[in-house]
Amino acid sequence: MALEFSPETLKQFEATVARYPKKEAAILPVLYLAQQEFGHISSEAVEYVARLMDQPPARVHGVVSFYTMFYTKPIGRHHIQVCRTLPCALRGAANVTGYLQQKLGIKIGETSADGRFTLSEVECLASCGTAPMMQVNDDYYENLTEEKIDQILDAMK
Repeated sequence: MALEFSPETLKQFEATVARYPKKEAAILPVLYLAQQEFGHISSEAVEYVARLMDQPPARVHGVVSFYTMFYTKPIGRHHIQVCRTLPCALRGAANVTGYLQQKLGIKIGETSADGRFTLSEVECLASCGTAPMMQVNDDYYENLTEEKIDQILDAMK
């Protein structure tokens, strides 16, 4: 069975494209819709979006591979993204990442066996004054310590 948007998402697609003067300008929000609908952007999703957008699949793939906000494989229910840029690095981001790897039993880029957690390192999350920090799904957690990380993870169980 071919990959397709649900009727509701197809309506969102049409409304999204209508907001732009050129259809191709809507590629980022359309890919975001695809990720919401399918959970990640698989090669089948790239092909589908390319057909919808009247674009070559290589162009759509190029956009997906450039932006870290698009996932090309399934991720855990809680996507933990640790900022690794200079302010966070100077205030202990490597320690945060190391602690999370030990605590979750996974390495950067991996998902826990139960599918609950995916751990990533990312570039600046624009919270430099509260480093070290991480984003879990859409929520920021700042001024991290091991104790704070334990509390955050315990609340996600």
